[in-house]
Amino acid sequence: MTDAHANALLSIEPLSSIDPAAFSQGISLHGIIKNDCRIHDLRQGDIIVREGDYGNSAFLILFGQAIVSLETLPASVLGRQPKKKKGWAEAIAQLWTNSHGVEVRDYSRRPGGAQGCGLVGSRDDESGTHIFLHDIPRILPAGKSVTLREGEIFGEISALTRSPRSASVVANTRMRVLEIRWQGFRELLNRHQAMRQHIEKLYRENSLRTHLREMDLFRGLPPETIEHIASKAVFESYGNFNWNQNFKSTLKQDISDRILTEPLIAQQDEYVDGLVLIRNGFSRLSRRHGDGHQTIAYLGKGQSFGLRELAHNWKTGEQRPWLLSLRAVGYVDVIRIPTAIMEEWVLPRLASSELPPPLPALEPLEPKEDRRLTERAEMMDQGLLEFLVEKRLINGTRTMLIDLDRCTRCDDCVRACAATHDNNPRFLRQGQTYDHWMIANACMHCLDPVCMIGCPTGAIGRDQDTGNVTINDNTCIGCSTCANSCPYNNIQMVEVNDKRGLPIVDHDSGAPIIKATKCDLCTDQPGGPACQRACPHDALVRIDLSTPDAITDWGKR
Repeated sequence: MTDAHANALLSIEPLSSIDPAAFSQGISLHGIIKNDCRIHDLRQGDIIVREGDYGNSAFLILFGQAIVSLETLPASVLGRQPKKKKGWAEAIAQLWTNSHGVEVRDYSRRPGGAQGCGLVGSRDDESGTHIFLHDIPRILPAGKSVTLREGEIFGEISALTRSPRSASVVANTRMRVLEIRWQGFRELLNRHQAMRQHIEKLYRENSLRTHLREMDLFRGLPPETIEHIASKAVFESYGNFNWNQNFKSTLKQDISDRILTEPLIAQQDEYVDGLVLIRNGFSRLSRRHGDGHQTIAYLGKGQSFGLRELAHNWKTGEQRPWLLSLRAVGYVDVIRIPTAIMEEWVLPRLASSELPPPLPALEPLEPKEDRRLTERAEMMDQGLLEFLVEKRLINGTRTMLIDLDRCTRCDDCVRACAATHDNNPRFLRQGQTYDHWMIANACMHCLDPVCMIGCPTGAIGRDQDTGNVTINDNTCIGCSTCANSCPYNNIQMVEVNDKRGLPIVDHDSGAPIIKATKCDLCTDQPGGPACQRACPHDALVRIDLSTPDAITDWGKR
């Protein structure tokens, strides 16, 4: 993006209506356009946004038209290749049919699915690799899509909330679109009231009402009440959206200093100004302890903070403050429902059984009473809790946890993994440890999968049925974007070979072809993860660390 490009863009709507004086000298409007945006020239059929992808950009159509699919497209059409589950006979037969070489591939046959049927192709140009649709009317028939035209913005909700794209968008003509990174888009919203109001209106209409109805607290409320709550909700974001970029450097900081750098969402002993709903990301519950702060628990997507204080104050007439502090760990997107709305529209409509218990008296707390505030946290070893939060392992939904007291280092888990992946294990039996627990270097299938951001071909994606994050070897171009983005070093880049053991090379450059590999949770195996099934001592489990209950229950077995 050059100065000339930026100046030209600032002459067209809606950018031309933004007042440059509203921006600071350090973050100017011209600087945002130049540094946080890029222009894409697209051909008819090019896939711009894939349903299910995690993106960090919004798009503005400069000219041309795009179509939005109203139906979920097959994974193969989007550049992904879902794996078919093997039968038990096939699973056993692979013990004798696996390759003897390392990372063997056979690219002599065309991949199946939509690509094999000629509906989808790929091409390379100066801007990268594109997956495109050959036959748009066949894949996106009339009545099952809507048209976006010049001047319209799309992808903004997913970009701002780090949530999966809700629909696929395809170029219907030759197009030019402006991609606006999240950082720049946020600044534009903060300083351009009309754009901010437009985006918030779309969010309230398309996402917020659905989010509220799915929560137990609001599920029984009438539609008109949900409408009123949604109209008064406040959207807030905390922390760094690209937290993974400086994650490893922050681990070198002292824990007490690191906690103080985490943005405060709610501070202990301050006025309770509303119910906080965690929309995306993770937050730390903590309280002052001596000269520092003690982690009590962590909250993730779908959880809430402040209901107990709100209910107590409403029932008793007291004005008790926050009992704990809530801090953003990495990046957190929240919805805050003001206290007045909760007291008038929500709390009176809840049954007594749906309200949390009252707060303990203000007298000094006895040990037994103190545990009432932190019942979940007391069930887990405090050091383990701190370890999971500090290393951000709470992100994992299928984390490989090994009990080193039970593990005999027999490597049956590694051999089982290799046997199910053509003699190539997809994890390392090593990793970060706390006491007798080890988190192995295996894909955790994260709740916030930052590895999926930026993949140019959509080769890495989340299965909508299982939630597993998998890589389509046929559309992976070996760019390393996913491996570099993974903060846990759980994606490896490997050179692929033919059946003779010779490197497969690029026809033009002669360089070895590189592919991304990682644990796919044995998605094509009938019995689930082979590593866990093979452990003879029950020392290994694939576990959801986004909630402390799972690890606590397994530790008590």
